[in-house]
Amino acid sequence: MKRFLIPAILLAIFLAGCTGQTPSAETENTPVTLVLDYVPNTNHTGFYVAQEKGYFAEEGLDVSIIEPADAAVTTLIAAGQGTFGISYQEDVTYALSAEDPLPIRAIATIIQHNTSGFASYQEKGITRPADFEGKVYAGWGSPSEEAVIKAVMTADGGDFDKLTVVTSDGSGYAALKDRVDIMWFFWAWDGIASQLSGVPVNYIELRQFDQRLDYYTPVIIANKETLQNQPELTKKFLRATARGYQFCIENPQEAAAILQSHVTQYNLDMLTKSQEYLANKYMEDTDRWGVMKDSVWANYTEFMVENGLIQEAIAPEDCYTNEFLPE
Repeated sequence: MKRFLIPAILLAIFLAGCTGQTPSAETENTPVTLVLDYVPNTNHTGFYVAQEKGYFAEEGLDVSIIEPADAAVTTLIAAGQGTFGISYQEDVTYALSAEDPLPIRAIATIIQHNTSGFASYQEKGITRPADFEGKVYAGWGSPSEEAVIKAVMTADGGDFDKLTVVTSDGSGYAALKDRVDIMWFFWAWDGIASQLSGVPVNYIELRQFDQRLDYYTPVIIANKETLQNQPELTKKFLRATARGYQFCIENPQEAAAILQSHVTQYNLDMLTKSQEYLANKYMEDTDRWGVMKDSVWANYTEFMVENGLIQEAIAPEDCYTNEFLPE
């Protein structure tokens, strides 16, 4: 739900292209650029594993992973400034429902269920949406963010007008102890980090309020032109990526160490605990990594229409496809 802009210097990597290790001395790998949605974290570990273990190279791909800074990945992928990107079901829906729809589709989900939710400092005793009354919520100002909070508070008998909403100043979860009462957490990252930092929180997952809020976040997206003209490249990319996430599931400690070798500023203990948590989430309730369902896309689209976030529902088949995933 956060949006970032790719610096021109980083996009030059994609535009220039590059080659790397190849399956044979005579064969040049195909350059592929993956644009992340945020700074590298454990949502992305499977890509770094696939790169480190040579899964991409075995498929004849030379993958560059681009770290973002500020704006929408959907726009960049639609403009051809990246082969694949990481986005969210929400952003894909917005992009497809715009007056001038972007030519993108989701091709895999990284995690099967929405593991985000609302966090508050334990000592404040906030355990349900109705308790948000009279409190301060710090967020990033997204229209859908406000719609979700209002919906869950109303369903629980609370009055959204009695909640003070402010824009986060970036001070992080430590602010929950004093001037802020509630934040939107992604548990695998924010929740684990807060626990390790001695900030115990009460945590309520969105999906327990309204099943329609169990949407896909994050997802891998591609330009429709790429899917039409380079279907085999897309299959190779997803085949290697699926192997990377399967490795993360089976070897979370080693996977965390691989990620940490690329982002050395992160604490290995935090990454390991996050990776262990996600090992049970990547393929929760499915035996096929990345697969998506019509019902999940339809349910959240219904929520968005109901709350005035988009004007008309979009058919699930226009939003995503499973056809490029490995069997």
